[in-house]
Parts: sequence; structure tokens; C-alpha cells
Amino acid sequence: MSDTSPSDSPETSGPTDFDAMTRDIAEVPAVEVIVTVAVNLMSAAAVKLGLTEEGDKYKDLDEARKLIHALAGLLDGSATEISSFHAAPLRDGLKSLQLAFREASIVPDEPGQGPGEKYTGPIYG
Repeated sequence: MSDTSPSDSPETSGPTDFDAMTRDIAEVPAVEVIVTVAVNLMSAAAVKLGLTEEGDKYKDLDEARKLIHALAGLLDGSATEISSFHAAPLRDGLKSLQLAFREASIVPDEPGQGPGEKYTGPIYG
């Protein structure tokens, strides 16, 4: 038998108020959710491209490719749902990531074959 009672474990440190969590989620506008997800994808891609202070410590171009492709798909799919006020800087960030990916690749993809270019068209740099 364990010396730790169930009430001492982190999972049961207090009752989870799922109704409050649902209300919190319900109050967030869809545009804010989309932009937040896009920014998270951009940040993760930058890390995987080695563009952070840590440099090459977390660099992984295969992972960066997936993240950039997902970001491009999200922006393409939500283009009519978010205003150009939100979309323009996200598209600029995506293009910067695509160019950084192209520069970081030892063997660059053919124009139109890079990450996310299925959605954005060829990126030249």
C-alpha cells in the first residue's frame, strides 16, 4: 500500500472545473484561436530552423518542413475567415520561414516543391 493518499497526488490536487474551462474556450473568438495556432507553428518552425539564440541545438529541417507546411495550410484554409489585418503579417512570417528553409537546405527543393509551396506557390530567394 502506498503512503501517498489519492488526495496528495498532482492529478487530484483539486477538482477540475470543466464547465469553467468550456466557458473560457467559448469566449475566445475563432480568429484569435487561428492566429495563436499560427504563431505557435511559426515559433516552432523557427526553432527547428535554428533561428533562435540556441542556434543549431534544436535544428531539424524535417520537423521544420512539417511545421511550415502545416502553417501554410492553416493560412490558406483560413484566408477568408481572418482579416488581412491578421493575415498579412502571418503570410510575411510564413514567407520568411520558407526562405530560411531554402537557405538552410543543403539541396534546395525545386521552386514550388518547398514546404508550404503547395499553398503559397513557388518561393524564390
